Amino acid sequence: MADVDAFTDIPTTTLADLLGRGQVMDMGIRPLWGPVPRVAGPAFTVRCPPGDNLMLHAAIHRAGPGSVVVVESGDLDYALAGGNVCAVARRRGITAFVADGLIRDLAEVREMRFPVFARGVIPIPGTKSAARPLNERVRCGGVDVDAGDVVVADEEGVVVVPGARREEVLVAARAKLAKEAEESLDAWESAHRARIDKILADQGFED
Repeated sequence: MADVDAFTDIPTTTLADLLGRGQVMDMGIRPLWGPVPRVAGPAFTVRCPPGDNLMLHAAIHRAGPGSVVVVESGDLDYALAGGNVCAVARRRGITAFVADGLIRDLAEVREMRFPVFARGVIPIPGTKSAARPLNERVRCGGVDVDAGDVVVADEEGVVVVPGARREEVLVAARAKLAKEAEESLDAWESAHRARIDKILADQGFED
């Protein structure tokens, strides 16, 4: 079984090339401070209904070390978490939050260097009343995420590697990176020019 930590060596651009658009979260899920390190870990999934953040607050005491907590949020009107929640998550070894929602206390989160990929910030917190199951399939940034999927996030975006494919994808990614490392810019430029010119010629383009 592929070591999830090995995915920290794989850029999200490489994974996106291999997996396609359907496994890449939309551009709204972005790092909230930078430069952010690339992070990778198994998804611990959380669903929060509109205006409520109870289950994210519950998840920080239940997610295992190394996990990426992935949150499906019901709104963009209330914060899912703040500085203390992020501090406890960090202390418990959680790798990052990836949330289809908002947080608050960004200065504190940035100072502690806890990676959060989300839609933004807002100063008002949600309530804590709606219990929901943990580690069920969620939808975050337009991508379905199951518990145990490998979530890889960096400054380019967030990619979800299906858990059943992680060995296959890791091998393919390493091979792709090795091939790219062996190719000089001159060779890449020559091949690129030939490919683009052929596409243009096939469509009747003339200089």
